[in-house]
This record gives sequence, C-alpha cells and structure tokens, in this order.
Amino acid sequence: MKLTTFWRWWTASATSQLGSAVGRMALPLTALTVLHASAFEMGLITAATYLAYLLISLPAGVIVHRLPLRGIQVGADLIRALAVASVPLAWWAGLLTIAQLLVVALVISFANVLFDVANQTFLPEIVPAEQLQSRNSLISGTHAANDLGGPSLGGLVVQLLGAVPTLLVDVASYLFSASLLRTLPARRSEPAGHQPPMTELIREGWHYVTRHPIIGPAMWDATATNLVCGAMLALFPYYLFRELHAAPWLVGLLIATDGLGTLVGAMLTTRFTRRVGTARALIIAAFVGVAGALIIPLGTGTTAFVAFAAGNTVFAISTVVLSVTTRTYRMTASPPHLLSRVIATVKFVSWGAIPLGGLIAGALAGPLGARTTLLLFGALTAISPVIYLTSKVRGLRDLTDDVPAVLEKV
Repeated sequence: MKLTTFWRWWTASATSQLGSAVGRMALPLTALTVLHASAFEMGLITAATYLAYLLISLPAGVIVHRLPLRGIQVGADLIRALAVASVPLAWWAGLLTIAQLLVVALVISFANVLFDVANQTFLPEIVPAEQLQSRNSLISGTHAANDLGGPSLGGLVVQLLGAVPTLLVDVASYLFSASLLRTLPARRSEPAGHQPPMTELIREGWHYVTRHPIIGPAMWDATATNLVCGAMLALFPYYLFRELHAAPWLVGLLIATDGLGTLVGAMLTTRFTRRVGTARALIIAAFVGVAGALIIPLGTGTTAFVAFAAGNTVFAISTVVLSVTTRTYRMTASPPHLLSRVIATVKFVSWGAIPLGGLIAGALAGPLGARTTLLLFGALTAISPVIYLTSKVRGLRDLTDDVPAVLEKV
C-alpha cells in the first residue's frame, strides 16, 4: 500500500514539475518577446512568483497541520491551472499585459506554498525514516530531470509555436496531477478537536527552528543561497536573450544546465555524504557553490555560453547537495507534530529571500547591466560557507552526531 501510494504521489509531482519547468521558460519569454519587458519588470515577475513565501508560509504550516493534505494538493493544482490558462485566453483576446502576468505569478505563488508544504509533510507518512534520504534524492533527481528536459522542451516549443501557446503544457500538467492526487488517501495532520490559536502554533514552529543548532544555520544558509537564486531567476532569461542575443531554443538549453547539475547532484548526494559525512558535505558543497556562481557571467560570445553552462551546472550540484541533506535531516530530526510548521518556517525565511533577490537584481541590472549584477550576487554566495563554519556543523562529521536536547517548551 505504501509503495503504491508513494509512486502515485511521485507520478503526480513529477508531471506537474515538468509542466512547471516548461512554464518557467514560457512565462518570462512571454514577457520578453510579446510584451517587451524591461529588466526591472522581469525582476517584478520573479518577485511575484515567490512573494507568497513571505506572506503566507508561516500560516501555511498551520493550515496544512489542520486540513486534509489531499484536498490542499488537489485544490492548489486546480488554482494553478486556472491562473496559467488565463494568459493564453487574454493573449488571444488582445488584452494581455505585464500587470496580468504579475497577478498570475502571484496566484501561482500562493498555491505553490500550500502545495509544497503539504507535499513535504505527506512524504514522511508514506516513506519509512530509513528510506527518506534515498527518496529525497529520487525526488531531487526527478526535479533535475524535469529541469533538464523542461526548459529545453519549453524553449523548443516556444521557438515553434510561440511563448503563449506553450503555457498550455503547464495547464495540462496541473490537471493531470490533480486527477491523480485525488486517488490518494485523505490524511489529516492531527485529529479534530480543540486546537491552539494559530499564532501560538506559528510561534512554536518558529522557536524550534531558530533555536535548533543545526536546522537554524541550515535555514540561514538556504536564505543566503536563495537570495542569489532569486537574482538568477530574474536575470538569466534577460541576460541570455538581451545581452548575449541567444535564440529562445538556446536560452532554454542553457537554463536547462541547472537540471543537469541537479541530476548529477541527486545521483551523487547519498554516496558523497556517506563517504565524507553529512556535516562535512554541507561545508564542501557551500564552497563549490561559490565557484559555480562566479563562473556563470564570465566571457563573451561562445565562451560566455560555455561559462554559463559550466557555472550553472556546478552551482546546481552544490545546491542539491545542500538541499537534500538538510531537508532529510529536518524530516528526521523534527517532532512529527511540528514538521509542517518547521517546513513552513524554513520556507518563509529561505524562500522569502527569492523575491527580494529578484527585485534587487532587476533594479540593479538596469544601470549596471545583467552581467555585473550577476557577478555581484555571485560574490554574495561566500556567505554560505561562512554560516556553516561559524556554527556547530563545523565540528561534526555527520549531522546526526549532534543530538541536541531541544527544549520541550519552545
């Protein structure tokens, strides 16, 4: 039963991820090719895509804690399908604007938060603790394969059909995911009855994360990394299309190198962390990420394309090692009744940095240019290894070597 449930859950997630990867390629190209968006407008779209992580991540943990997980996931898929479908409808009617793209991105953002928190909360219920590392690696590998194939497919379809019609692939993926998720068992995070106020539940999750000697630093590291990722998300299509003059198919192919790096990282993470230790792996991966981020905006002409592909691949490898390792540790170290709120707290802080990075990058790219802005954000990745070197992680081989006496009252 558990195996069957997991694979249905996995198939639904994989399908919607592939559609989303295509959509992440088609939406910015819609802004660039159809509406001729500026660098700042690209930053606004990126910010809107992730703004909900700042606005509702904390209450999302409580919502997921209280409501049926299946209902949240299915509802989020349907909302995302409707939001994306509105773009081609408006385009065909001649009414499409940057403002609508911002609203669509914001709606998707809110649905993504609820879906992601519910999805991660559901996983430990259907997978034994000893399999979480391998299952998380599989999930990252699947995400990598979608990130590898999605942008390439999206760029090719945009080249053939145009950016707006390509968004229908994303719509279809959400509808398929919703239909499959409806077959999963309905689950509740806690039995019905008296429940504490939402603010009390949020505070409990916040205190647990920020006072934890490993989960806390891991969250701040993810925040620093995601600030840079926000800049990359906002500027990569603009940098490749406007400054390097790449064709849409080449833009998709180059951005897909992130998926290649994620796939390699997912394949190597478990073996790598077993060999060097999970704590040491975090420090090594953090340093590798700095090198990758600084390579991305180097060179001109063909050299620039090669540097972008190499740097993006290396940065993605480091990011997936950090993500899989810390996500697995959170799932096993957090008390079950706190897990959804731990996940929500981490997403609120770390993913909340993405819209900030996108806005700052969009504002800077106008006067400085996308290349210089990407170099500045690449230098900021040096914060990542510093966080781990100044935390308790530095003295450990494996994260589980430290079993903190977490306070019962947080």
